[in-house]
Amino acid sequence: MTQTPGSSDVTLSTDDRARLDQVFMQVVLDVQGQVQQTQPQRDGALAAMFHKEQMGDALQGCAMLIAGWNENRVDGAGVDRAARALRGLDLGELAERVERLRGIADSGA
Repeated sequence: MTQTPGSSDVTLSTDDRARLDQVFMQVVLDVQGQVQQTQPQRDGALAAMFHKEQMGDALQGCAMLIAGWNENRVDGAGVDRAARALRGLDLGELAERVERLRGIADSGA
């Protein structure tokens, strides 16, 4: 595992990716599922709009993570986008799980 120069991406070896694929996908799929089950924290159109935007950002971050994973890397921008949106949805614990994906090859996340 190496940090990509000038980027927050983490490059993985093919062996690490194959070994950790199930763990990575479990985290991403869990995040996607929990995000899709959330509801706005308050009533009203503005809260619903904010919630929809945060959900979209979290899911887009997950999509970026999967795309990067398919290229043997943990996409740093995807981690940041998903984690920021998850915190906006009051899902701090999930945000921390996503952030730990940067060190997946070191710890097995």
